[in-house]
Amino acid sequence: MNVPKIKGTHTAMKTGMLAAESAFEALADVAASDTGLHLKTYEEKVRSSWVWEELKSVRNVRPSFHSSLGLYAGLAYTGIVYYLLRGKEPWTFRHGDPDHATLKPAGEYSAIDYPKPDGKISFDLLSSVALTGTNHEADQPAHLTLKSDAIPNERNLVRFDGPEQRFCPAGVYEYVATGDDDDKCRLQINAQNCIHCKTCDIKDPSQNINWVVPEPGGGPAYNGM
Repeated sequence: MNVPKIKGTHTAMKTGMLAAESAFEALADVAASDTGLHLKTYEEKVRSSWVWEELKSVRNVRPSFHSSLGLYAGLAYTGIVYYLLRGKEPWTFRHGDPDHATLKPAGEYSAIDYPKPDGKISFDLLSSVALTGTNHEADQPAHLTLKSDAIPNERNLVRFDGPEQRFCPAGVYEYVATGDDDDKCRLQINAQNCIHCKTCDIKDPSQNINWVVPEPGGGPAYNGM
């Protein structure tokens, strides 16, 4: 994503087109096979496209906020260095810890009591999900699975108070009681609600969620846009 412009759809579309071209070339070069194919030309195509040039010019903008510069110096960096050098600076900042490693135990914080949605300015989660027009075929292979069914209860719920039910913007993950005992619960995955944001794949502190590309034609539609 081009952070200063807050735009990434154009780069996603272009890299998708390049991936399709690379896949076509790979399929045309070999006989039919059940084994997977490596798209050897994909990286070269991306590097030689305008996508690489554009994203290289903004590579330091977001990481500058994670460096020793801090918030205000990061803003200054973006406003001065980026617009003057346009990515020609000889250095490259790096991000710190990955997002999933920054989550701290729930016991270190107090619970936040959010006001209930009023239906005018704020809205409940499921009503907002309905506006996306999200739809998935019921018989398609699951695109959201767990590497271990035990980790949500043994680690995520105990240590982090079940972050899956909070970081997902579409209510895909929820802990539901098993039987009559409210103290015992399991993680339920409502994959039909998924809006393909991949937040769970990025933010799960145990990296236990396996997010794979779902069947084509499903997901959010945003018909009102």
